Amino acid sequence: MDLLHIDGKPYVLVPMQEYRKLTNRVDEDAAADAALPDDVLNAIAAGADHPVKILRRFRKMTQVDLAKLADMSRAYLTEIETGRKQGSIRAMRQLADALKVNPGLLLAQ
Repeated sequence: MDLLHIDGKPYVLVPMQEYRKLTNRVDEDAAADAALPDDVLNAIAAGADHPVKILRRFRKMTQVDLAKLADMSRAYLTEIETGRKQGSIRAMRQLADALKVNPGLLLAQ
């Protein structure tokens, strides 16, 4: 990647192959979020439960199932779902991948 300044503003030049990977991921994330029913999105927006818990239940997964898919302990997942731990960036990314959603959706509290 290269940095370019135009009118005093920094721009990053990214090779086309990397750009396509990034934009494909954004498109996939948006499509996954769009496929969620309104009641799930409304429950997340209401904030009664952690978004991870809401999405896990919507996907009909147990904590054990999701923890395995996200490569983390069930105890750590429980701490994230109950709000005792925030969850690292890596953990939230793994959970988003396992739940097939955009990682930003997991932070909507």
